[in-house]
Amino acid sequence: MTPLQMKLARTAVGLGVRELAAAAGIAPSTVQRFESEKGDMHSRTLDRVQQVLEEAGIIFIAADAAGGPGVRLRS
Repeated sequence: MTPLQMKLARTAVGLGVRELAAAAGIAPSTVQRFESEKGDMHSRTLDRVQQVLEEAGIIFIAADAAGGPGVRLRS
């Protein structure tokens, strides 16, 4: 998951930084740093955040020949 994907996903499901952080059990500053590309996340932390967003209805789309990475809502 890229920082842009996280921000798009969070916004798509209506979660603020604090709400996403609380659901993933991390500090809001961790989400803010990652989304602003001022810091990385440990892989386990990133996995927890991705799980929270997927449970909220997000599907992560990997980059391919047709375009860059993205997100969409499950129907």
